[in-house]
Amino acid sequence: MSEPKAPTPAPGDTYKGWLFKWTNYIKGYQRRWFVLSNGLLSYYRTQAEMGHTCRGTINLATANIAVEDSCNFVISNGGTQTYHLKASSEVERQRWITALELAKAKAFRMQAESDDSGDDSTPPAAGQGAGSRNSEVQSTLRTLGSKVEDLSTCNDLIAKHGSALQRSLSELEGVRLGGETSEKIRQVTERATLFRITSNAMINACRDFLALAQTHSKRWQKALQAEREQRVRLEETLEQLAKQHNHLERAFRGATVLPASQSNPAIDSKGPVSGKGDASDEDEENEFFDACEDVQEFITVPADPKYHRSGSNVSGISSELGMDDGTTSLDEQSLASNPESPQSQELVPVRKRRTRIPDKPNYSLNLWSIMKNCIGKELSKIPMPVNFNEPLSMLQRLSEDLEYYELLDRAAKCQSSLEQMCYVAAFTVSSYSTTVHRTGKPFNPLLGETFELDRVQESGYRSLCEQVSHHPPAAAHHAISERGWTLRQEIALASKFRGKYLSIMPLGSIHCIFEKSTNHYTWKKVTTTVHNIIVGKLWIDQSGEIDVVNHKTGDRCHLKFAPYSYFSRDVARKVTGVVTDKDGKAHYVLSGTWDEKMEYSRVMQSSRGGENGADGRQKTVYQTLKAKELWRKTPLPEGAENMYYFSTLALTLNELEEGVAPTDSRRRPDQRLMEQGRWEEANAEKQRLEEKQRTVRREREREANRAASPSEEGKESADGALIEDSISDSPLKSEEVEIASEPSETTYKTDTDETSSDLSLSTETLHGSHPPAYSMEGPYGAPVKSGHQDNYKSMWFEQLVDPVTGEPTHIYKGGYWEAKEQGNWDSCPDIF
Repeated sequence: MSEPKAPTPAPGDTYKGWLFKWTNYIKGYQRRWFVLSNGLLSYYRTQAEMGHTCRGTINLATANIAVEDSCNFVISNGGTQTYHLKASSEVERQRWITALELAKAKAFRMQAESDDSGDDSTPPAAGQGAGSRNSEVQSTLRTLGSKVEDLSTCNDLIAKHGSALQRSLSELEGVRLGGETSEKIRQVTERATLFRITSNAMINACRDFLALAQTHSKRWQKALQAEREQRVRLEETLEQLAKQHNHLERAFRGATVLPASQSNPAIDSKGPVSGKGDASDEDEENEFFDACEDVQEFITVPADPKYHRSGSNVSGISSELGMDDGTTSLDEQSLASNPESPQSQELVPVRKRRTRIPDKPNYSLNLWSIMKNCIGKELSKIPMPVNFNEPLSMLQRLSEDLEYYELLDRAAKCQSSLEQMCYVAAFTVSSYSTTVHRTGKPFNPLLGETFELDRVQESGYRSLCEQVSHHPPAAAHHAISERGWTLRQEIALASKFRGKYLSIMPLGSIHCIFEKSTNHYTWKKVTTTVHNIIVGKLWIDQSGEIDVVNHKTGDRCHLKFAPYSYFSRDVARKVTGVVTDKDGKAHYVLSGTWDEKMEYSRVMQSSRGGENGADGRQKTVYQTLKAKELWRKTPLPEGAENMYYFSTLALTLNELEEGVAPTDSRRRPDQRLMEQGRWEEANAEKQRLEEKQRTVRREREREANRAASPSEEGKESADGALIEDSISDSPLKSEEVEIASEPSETTYKTDTDETSSDLSLSTETLHGSHPPAYSMEGPYGAPVKSGHQDNYKSMWFEQLVDPVTGEPTHIYKGGYWEAKEQGNWDSCPDIF
């Protein structure tokens, strides 16, 4: 593509154009849009970024400009910033060098004048209003303008009288001495006098103008310097206040909390804002990605300035464009407060939660110590050591989805379903923020194991999880809040091992229902991939797409989690999304990363015509207002790297509490021993629990077989012998192995009633003709079959067909919290 010819640079002009900038040895030179203005050289990836994202800026006043060859040149400011640039031709390079040298000289001269100014006049007071400053500037400009007009008038008069004087002198030379000589001399004298008077006036006007300009120039320079110093002081003060606020917020949460009706902290206040969004290309050069990169499906550009009038009042804009449903804006909703005055409420003391757990022991994983325990044992009896685990169960990890419950609290207050959708979408993303460093495997729950999270006093909600099935393994979760929302889900896991990495695919839907609006949202989880399973440092990625659907209104939010790609130029762990109504019209654009923050932008207009995507279709271009923050991750507690990278909530999940059910995960002995650092004892206890559950399961299956009809019992005894020998003793007896089309890919569906890593294969399990005792819908609509009858029924959940999705799911049937109040746990099984 031919480059547009750049204009010849002039002193003081803004100079723009394309240059190639060196990034690193993998990417080489990359095409960037450079802008030279006011002594600063800035660059962007595209011209469209000029309105919102500057990738880097260098001050030419202190920069060194060096030419390398015909097209290359280097700009450096002494070590902190160095740009290696290349122009498309030698002529283009020379234009840039000329413009840069002129800008550098001008910037250096302005800086020297600012440094040398020693005016003793007092700068404007810090509290002076903007109106008085503007009036002062206007008055000064009028005075300077009048002086310039005086200079122009004097200049015209000098030219006129000078010409007349010249003519008179010329005539004087040609006149003979006589009567008219005295007349000519008199005329010359008069005109010389006029010229002298005019010249003196000119000199005086110039002197006045110069004195006035110097006086005000020094005053303005001093005022500018004072403003700069004040800005630096304000930035330092703001940083200190942010740190103090964060410290006070943590102390407040640990000591006291407002009642549930008053507690609604703004999510935007969680910690100081980090600078990740302002990272330049140099910050991105340390990222390495795969070549198979998914192309972004849409482009966002700043909206026309007319949409920003009146302080970017979104409500007014929405009503003018017919894009609102008569409700208040997202910002106004987020600031909605309880009508009761906080001062009228008394602070309620709450339990002080722990903020630390014992540090993770530095035990090296000795493969031989594992293998020597396998000698003489069946493959199904080899235990998986706790070295691979973290001291939390899968039920507790499921409860961590409520880490940022405040998003649902704010969503419950929204009047508009589209605004509510933004918060729900941010909540779905926030549940992955705790996984970025969590490479440890949670303990697989035993069948019937439960976990309660009662935070009504602090946060207004309480939740209950139960392991409801092990054929297939599934956990049910139910949470209800006093602030008007209910969350429920049933999650089963399927995994695929592909040699270098393990893909974990959660199955099942998540439901969120808001009491006031009766809006019912559903979505599914994305795929979690654990890389470097065999060799290297483990790291986790989230990838896939989520459709958050409002079944009442038809609103939809399509979220895309970009996979970590080797050669991608996008920020890592990127998430993008678009909120649309039932007609498919876009109202909000969401963007951010699943490990840090999410932002939203109101869509003003949308059109086709952006860059072509990978499939050749044109991308949709959304004109949006300035992005604002929806959610930001709370920083991990101090020393988290020694505590399994647990968040503040995760540190409290395994804390002992009185009154919980005997099946609660907090009472699990092997998990407790691991948390205390007693891993040898934890391994022994873990093996005991697994064997106990195998025994209980066999007894339950025998009872189910005895209850069956004689014909079925006979068939079971004839056909089930091989299964009992090859599978029933295995901790993974329901495991299915599917050999995919690629020779190196194997899919494992594992049972979670025991925490073993072994793989026990059975031809009968895969291809046998044994009829299943029951079946449930599995991944991709395929039935997941059980090789044994099992009459187990969960304690607190019952399996029903969901009326919204039509999927079989376990729904909370009640009774747990009543049993806790009464202290009656007689019906709970003894699983530990």
